[in-house]
Amino acid sequence: MTKQQVFSPAASAYIRFIDQRRTIEATSLPLASNERDVLEVIAIRALANTPLTITELMAMSEIASPATIHRKIDQLRELGMVDTVFEGNNRRTKYLVPTQAAHDYFDQVGKVMQQAISAT
Repeated sequence: MTKQQVFSPAASAYIRFIDQRRTIEATSLPLASNERDVLEVIAIRALANTPLTITELMAMSEIASPATIHRKIDQLRELGMVDTVFEGNNRRTKYLVPTQAAHDYFDQVGKVMQQAISAT
């Protein structure tokens, strides 16, 4: 048996958070990691009150290829996690916004994160 590694309190909290988040996702939300990445980017921009356009998201090559991102947007729509909206009279530009289901998901994950932090 090898010597047990000791993690810092912050690292331990983060690892517990990851474990609990994976449990949540496995039992209640069938998101692949790149779907979660897309959802998180959409939510971050929505929180900053600067919603992403589909074109802006598709240009984020660090997440995935445009074709993969487009597929993930469709899958997130099917799961009820994101919706597209228009602003004003401009019907050409679609903005991506998280739905109530996404807000509920982030609320649940946030509670898990708080538990992981308070356990340290």
